[in-house]
Amino acid sequence: MTTTGTNQMHPITEDDIANYLANSPDFFARHAQLLASVQLTSPHGNRAVSLQERQAEMLREKIKALEHRIMEMVRHGNENMVISERIQRWARNLLLVQSSRALPATLVTELQAQFMVPRVALKVWDVDERYAQEPFAQGVSEDAKTFASSLTQPYCGVNSGIEAAGWLDEPATVLSLALIPLRPGPLAGTAKAFGMLVLGSPDPQRYQAGMGTDFLEHIAELAAAALSRLRPR
Repeated sequence: MTTTGTNQMHPITEDDIANYLANSPDFFARHAQLLASVQLTSPHGNRAVSLQERQAEMLREKIKALEHRIMEMVRHGNENMVISERIQRWARNLLLVQSSRALPATLVTELQAQFMVPRVALKVWDVDERYAQEPFAQGVSEDAKTFASSLTQPYCGVNSGIEAAGWLDEPATVLSLALIPLRPGPLAGTAKAFGMLVLGSPDPQRYQAGMGTDFLEHIAELAAAALSRLRPR
């Protein structure tokens, strides 16, 4: 008679052994001699090493990986501190401007100086009539205003001939752009934009689609708050 079904014997698999060892933590305590006799292949060559040596190598690799992560965290922390200090200096210099008429030019030059941006332009519209004839309040089409209002976060990408790129000096030399809408309140709000800040670079990789925009969003909200002095009361 042949046995079938649940009575049929199945070979033990590697998974069965692994599960048994995982659920039997005292196995090697009962068979300590196995630990000394187990030989593994070293990842640094074909030579055989003991289990203890292989574990030591694995620990060294983990420690090395952790050291790299810590170094990266320190580097990013230092970079963030430098950026925070530059934002603080930029904001402080904006607060020190007494003439509202001089504010846009100061905002632009300080951005270039503090953050080493090769090209910066700023346009503001719907301003108080006292500033309507200023260069920063002219030369903006209705399409550009609508485009600015449609942005709920900075646009970063290649210079594809967008109107706002023409506000920059030597726009033909600019290969990547950041277009930053300025609106009352939070950048992602629903209020209409009353201006747009344009950052340009000859480096095609400086402003890339998909890059993080937290820094640019902070710049946008600070700039919008400062430039609110130009709007009708």
